[in-house]
Amino acid sequence: MEADIAVIGAGALGLSTALHCALTGRSVVVLDRGAAGSQASGRAAGLFKSVQADHARTLLARRSIERAARFQEWAGVPLAVRRTGSFLVARTAEHQAFLRAELAQSRQWGVDLREADPAELAERAAYYQPSGSELAVWCPEDMYIEEPDSLIQAYLAACRLHGVQILESEPATAVLTSGRRVTGLETAGRRIAAATVVDAAGAWARQVGELAQARVPVAPVRHQLLITDPSDSIRAADPIIRVIDAATYLRPARGGLMVGVFEADPLALDPRRQPASFTTDDVPLDLGQLEKAAGQVRAEVPLADGAQVAEHRGGMFTMSPDGRFLAGPVSDVPGLWVASGCNGSGFSSSPAIGEFLAAGIAEGATPPALTGFSPDRFGPLTDEALVQKGTWQYAHYYDPAPDARP
Repeated sequence: MEADIAVIGAGALGLSTALHCALTGRSVVVLDRGAAGSQASGRAAGLFKSVQADHARTLLARRSIERAARFQEWAGVPLAVRRTGSFLVARTAEHQAFLRAELAQSRQWGVDLREADPAELAERAAYYQPSGSELAVWCPEDMYIEEPDSLIQAYLAACRLHGVQILESEPATAVLTSGRRVTGLETAGRRIAAATVVDAAGAWARQVGELAQARVPVAPVRHQLLITDPSDSIRAADPIIRVIDAATYLRPARGGLMVGVFEADPLALDPRRQPASFTTDDVPLDLGQLEKAAGQVRAEVPLADGAQVAEHRGGMFTMSPDGRFLAGPVSDVPGLWVASGCNGSGFSSSPAIGEFLAAGIAEGATPPALTGFSPDRFGPLTDEALVQKGTWQYAHYYDPAPDARP
């Protein structure tokens, strides 16, 4: 089998990269060890967030919002999105100072933001009862996709429309090289000749990198969310709310309420230490962590605490040592590119990352938008250091105090 580009991993990042490469006129094949979207992408919260910690990620986030909202125009298939906007909420003095600084910073980068009073917060979000002392920032650009599989199916349909070949349940067993330059890959049943291979294997990105003797420094970390039973107090048009001091996000979902949390003491999971059959279905879940998060916002969101749980799901985020994507070429293995290090934003940033990676692959050089995300930017790290740094980034997703980084 031959293709210009072979993408390993059929999650949001891999499918977006494949689609955008096909749109540049390249022949593309995507393969996955399971079904498309069956790992982290299929368990995502579906949130798109315009406010990010630095300029580069802000540009990616806003471009992704634009691309997702206009998906049919450029991809050729429909995609339903909910453009509800969101609130960032801070209840402590420390987090309010942090949020005001983030507000000023994001405005400089062109994000449409403003402070909102408690009355507006209560009016827009029926499920949230403000105390009156919190700081709320209104983010009208933000949106979400109700079911994460909708984006996966849209990517798949668009990929097939533009000639991408999808190989499911076919894991890569080798990345082929000649003089360190990529020449293709192998699976258990075939050899695929390709001058470019993209490692978009999610929690398995390190293993795929090792097939080419390349380092992909990510630490997979568990992330969990729940969805409550339907309730009359939830309106489908209600916005997303992120309570940053509780590291908790909320949104309407299936008539109920979605509650997700970034745990303070997260569980790191390395698939290399698991049986070969390990999948995201085997990630151990802990409902107690979500109940603890719901308890932290019980005064403002009574439904979140004690409601019947309709679904409890979890996946694995690929965390990098500095909280930024790994997106670009691997310098010492020409032809190998990486799309990983999602740090909790791979699903929502996939439209822009796929677009820019495809442009870079076409030009044979890192595009300016991805300059700061080189997979090569870290020196040697032990597994212990990688996990320590990755779990710190996860625990500080909403308040990344730079002076305290390990």
